[in-house]
Amino acid sequence: MSTPPETEKVAVENPENEKVALENQGRSSAAPSFSDESLTNPTGINEKALVRKLDFKLLPPLTLLYLLSFLDRSNIGNAKLDGLTKDLKITGNQYLFALTIYFIGYVLFEIPCNIILKRTTPKLWLPTLMLVWGTVATLMGVSQSFGGFLAARFFLGVTESGLFPGVVFYLSMWYKRTESHYRVALFFSAASLAGAFGGIFAYGIGFMKGVGHYNGWRWIFILEGLLTVVIATLSYLFIHNYPSTAPFLTEPERAFVQARLKGTDANNTEPFAWSNVLAALKDYKCWLYGFGFHTMSLPLYTLSLFLPTIISELGYTAAQAQLLTVPPYAVATVLTVIVAILAEKTHRRSPFILASSSLAIIGYIILLTAPTEKPGVSYLGTIFAAAGIYPSCAIVLSWATANVSGQTKRATATAMTITIGNCGAVLGTQLYRPKTSPRFHLGHGFALGYLVANLVVTGTLWWSLKRENRLKEERRAGGEVHHEEAVTSDEDVRWIFQT
Repeated sequence: MSTPPETEKVAVENPENEKVALENQGRSSAAPSFSDESLTNPTGINEKALVRKLDFKLLPPLTLLYLLSFLDRSNIGNAKLDGLTKDLKITGNQYLFALTIYFIGYVLFEIPCNIILKRTTPKLWLPTLMLVWGTVATLMGVSQSFGGFLAARFFLGVTESGLFPGVVFYLSMWYKRTESHYRVALFFSAASLAGAFGGIFAYGIGFMKGVGHYNGWRWIFILEGLLTVVIATLSYLFIHNYPSTAPFLTEPERAFVQARLKGTDANNTEPFAWSNVLAALKDYKCWLYGFGFHTMSLPLYTLSLFLPTIISELGYTAAQAQLLTVPPYAVATVLTVIVAILAEKTHRRSPFILASSSLAIIGYIILLTAPTEKPGVSYLGTIFAAAGIYPSCAIVLSWATANVSGQTKRATATAMTITIGNCGAVLGTQLYRPKTSPRFHLGHGFALGYLVANLVVTGTLWWSLKRENRLKEERRAGGEVHHEEAVTSDEDVRWIFQT
């Protein structure tokens, strides 16, 4: 028995609850869909094995790129403990401005970088970005003045700005909507891994003080920057474009990957048009995704940039502080992956953001109230903060990708999310001022307030998406069904938003 076209499309666009979607259409839940082997898998390809193959080919190299990206942007916190500010005669306020200018470059160039990605190819664009930022990161290690160091930080922000939004969009061209969060979360877990590795590397590199007449902080930038350059050169070989041209897939596998994505826009040939960019800018939900990350980016970056300083101000030596940054990030990495698995299995996002952000709130309450004579209690607060921040960020950053349809609109919405979000990071870099140490009430207080605001934004977005899904359900029940072959917009009555 053949399936009516409209039945097939509803099933695809609500894969997490296919039966309900079919019943809402007044048809049997036994009706076949695009997921049926008879329709999409005539060659007997094992879908789970193929998805694992995609994961193995795509995720490790992309995660390595982001690990190095986050390492190169956050190692300034480790370098500070190893003599950066003393050698370059950088005052406390100048150091904060050096942190801020990175995010100015990052915010200004995120949307342009994603537009360039859409107009070129991932295989060319992503490794080239990495090669340039690795070179800039290395130059920070040989800077001889504050002005030179400042210029390098700005261009590091410019060149790193295209990686994360680009990769999030790129993954949406390979995986189903219900699969995207888990992959983005694994990719984002590299941020917490970078924090853990950064502490270990900084501790070891600190013993290179005097080698080549360079202080330890210079070697942190030089060695980690050169590592990025080497990996970038190799990445031209292992970054692929899209399923239709992937050399590691057979022709039947390419066809099957594309069949899995039917009902989405991943298989469409969509020429670039500014009207699609404008569509993202006009959609209030795209702004809410951005504010969702905005309320997380300030806690995220203040913690990653200032954690070595926060720990050292608790009374630990510089070397001890470098090593003590590892446990918070290790816990954050594990929880990010666990929460990603749970979110994928339950097809829910909002509840996990609310729970994770609440855990981070507990951490900052501890940091603000713990007695100064008990540094171990405050240190526990950093673990709670990291353990809550990173899982929430991973979900927020993948939300727009799963819910926005139209390739250019989605690429723009993804860049908007991170652009709006990183405006919070710009503010955060000015909050941990030397005169507020060792308690850092100003910085911790802002982070706490932002996390509470995240609960409000997430709750608002949850309610809005459920409302739009309900309205679409009413329209479908009223007989409004589209018969086009593919969904080209999230305004389509068949498009179900993930909440």
